This record gives sequence, structure tokens and C-alpha cells, in this order.
Amino acid sequence: MIFQPDAQRRLSAMADLTVFDAGPMPPEMLEKNLPRADIIIGQTDLPRERLQQASKLRAIINVEGNFLPNIDYDYCFSHGIRVLIASPAFAVSVAEMALAFALDLARGVSKNDRAFRAKAEVYGLQSNQDSFLFTGCRVGIIGFGDLARAFRPMLRPFRCPVKVYDPWLPERELRSQDCTPAGLDEVLSSSDAIFVFASVTAENQGFLGKREFDLIRPGGIFLLMSRAGVVDFEALTAAAKSGHLKV
Repeated sequence: MIFQPDAQRRLSAMADLTVFDAGPMPPEMLEKNLPRADIIIGQTDLPRERLQQASKLRAIINVEGNFLPNIDYDYCFSHGIRVLIASPAFAVSVAEMALAFALDLARGVSKNDRAFRAKAEVYGLQSNQDSFLFTGCRVGIIGFGDLARAFRPMLRPFRCPVKVYDPWLPERELRSQDCTPAGLDEVLSSSDAIFVFASVTAENQGFLGKREFDLIRPGGIFLLMSRAGVVDFEALTAAAKSGHLKV
């Protein structure tokens, strides 16, 4: 489920593998192997009582692409256990999808396709009155980690000015990526297309709610490309149904 056959063969040549490839590893199988494990790869629940059995453990690689709340991170940090995620492996795939969605929404591709199939299509100016050119439009990015770093180069041919909100990064880092650092409200209110790549933390769950959606210009694009937990979904659904956001 995680590795292509060639990659798994390479890994097998380097390490003694215990593999369970049909979902979560059964608890008895996991706990039997914990005392001799140096590395755990997967989405395994690792509370403190399990980690205490893994005296040789040096790294956990979570393939979910996010730091799930199923690991005792304090214990890992205090015992020198590295906790890693695999998001760089699929960052380009997510970035390409984000660009495709944005072009679709800006130009009304899927919307007009649905109208055509329902025999309700319109033509000429009427069919394009709520569309806009993605080329040169103002882009806002929320969260500038692996996904956003893969996405930023894809915008260059479109000559889009890019503003970024990421409270974890210094301004010089964002400027080195040809982005303008900005506050959250400025990114929301001054962008035509907003891309959310922010990870979920204990502090930011649901931080994009009604107040934030109201700041986005009517007819703007909002693309959630990271984790659902950062958004108040009732507020997002209401903004989409009302026509405030393009769908």
C-alpha cells in the first residue's frame, strides 16, 4: 500500500522488514515487533505505553502527510525519536491538482460542462460573465510548507503576484520564494484565488470561518488543498451555496 514493488525490494535489501499490508497492523503483531524496531513506517497509533516498549526506535515515518494526534510527540522528542512525514513525495501531485482546479474555476469549465449536459448552456458573453483570467490574477497562499513550495513554481508562467500568510516562517524566507508576506486578512481580502496548504495544529482548527470567508471578494476562488480541520465547513458551505465563492 505504501511502496511500489521495486522500492520495497530496495528497502528489503537494506533492512529486515516486518510488513503488514492490509490496513492497520494487528495490536498483537505490532507489540511483538516493537522491542526490535528501529523505524516504523505507516500510520500506527503510538501512545506512550507502546513507545516505552520500543527501546531501539529512532524514527517514525507517518505516510498520512500530516502529524496525526495518534503519537505521543513529547515522548518522542524527549527520547530522540524523529517523527517525519512523507508530504514531499506527493507535493507535486497536489500542486498540479490545485492548479487544475483553479483554472477550472476561473474559466468555468466544469460549470459550463454541467450546463451543457443538462441542455441549459448559454453562449458568448453571458457564459463568461462570472469568469476571469487566471493569468495575472492575484493569488493568496495560506501555509507555505512542502505543498506550497511545489505549487509556487507552477504559477510563474501565469505571472501571478503572490501574497503568503504563514506565521511560522520569517519574511525573508517568503521573499526568497518570490512571494510577498502578508497578514491573513490581507491575503483573504486582496486575492482573486486563495490556496490553503496549512497543516492542522492544536491551535488552528477551524480558523477559517465566516468572518474570514466574508473577507474574500465575491466570486473569488477558495481551494482547500491541505486538511479539512483548518476550515469551519458550515461557513464554507454557506459561502459556496450563496454564490459568494465560485463553485
